[in-house]
Amino acid sequence: MSPGKHASESGAAAPMAAGARLEAMRRRVRLSRLAAWTAIAAGPIALGLAIASGPTTVRAATATTSTAVRTTSTAADPGGYAQVFVGAWLRSSGSDESSAQARLAQSLAPDVDLPDPVAGRQAKPESVVPVRTAQHDDDAWSVTVAAQYADGSVRYYTVPLVSDSTGGTFTVTGAPGVVAGPARATVPASPYRVTVSDGDLTSAVGEFFAAYLTGAGEVDRYLAPGVNLSAVSPAPYTAAAVQQVSAVEQAATAGQVPGDGTTVHILAQVNAQDARGRWPLAYELTLRARSGRWEVAALESGTVRDGGVR
Repeated sequence: MSPGKHASESGAAAPMAAGARLEAMRRRVRLSRLAAWTAIAAGPIALGLAIASGPTTVRAATATTSTAVRTTSTAADPGGYAQVFVGAWLRSSGSDESSAQARLAQSLAPDVDLPDPVAGRQAKPESVVPVRTAQHDDDAWSVTVAAQYADGSVRYYTVPLVSDSTGGTFTVTGAPGVVAGPARATVPASPYRVTVSDGDLTSAVGEFFAAYLTGAGEVDRYLAPGVNLSAVSPAPYTAAAVQQVSAVEQAATAGQVPGDGTTVHILAQVNAQDARGRWPLAYELTLRARSGRWEVAALESGTVRDGGVR
């Protein structure tokens, strides 16, 4: 081979070798980037492994997470179970164990004796309702129920029960015990200390309740924008009159409707009338001023704290 030809081939080989090395480096860079993105997707630990492995080594990193799942079984409230038992027990008699009430009581409490009332003197409750439930251990309960009689008297009975391991079934474990009734709780002072005289606000409240309780007009016209509230249907009363309005804020007593957005919270005492008589009701409302009128922004339920009309 001539020196010229050899030099020519050597000159051509050098760029080819350099190109091959460059392409190999590019492949390694691409593989390193691929490994890094794969590790990011797998999690921070895998990313650290990929970085530590260097740009020329690709390792498959698998993130293994062990998650302990704890399933707990929460027992249902046995108040209803105790209610059914006491109702059947009070209506049963040991001298007639074949009666429906006796069989029911014995099915709920197999080891509990039935009462033995004097013939014709048994006072059967008109209603039995649970008033307190307490869980003593994982599977031990006591339920206090109130039995109301036709003469207006009330007796309270406490019932011991146990539940199964799943909390799905109960058994009465002992005879009921008569206990004292719960004491009355102390009522906190009412926040509605501002008396509201007749005016725009009381008129708006009266018109709202006439529509809400008697169907006289559309409720929507008395509601603030965005408030959805349906009238009681069918209308339970033939008339509704506001007897007293008390408020939290002094703004409720303003002679004229204040500026837009002014919000007040009130307690309205309402006398509702139907064919059977008069019914004193109480409602908490939030009112908001807009365009020279008061609008109902919220009707609260079950939060009246001063006991209603007295």
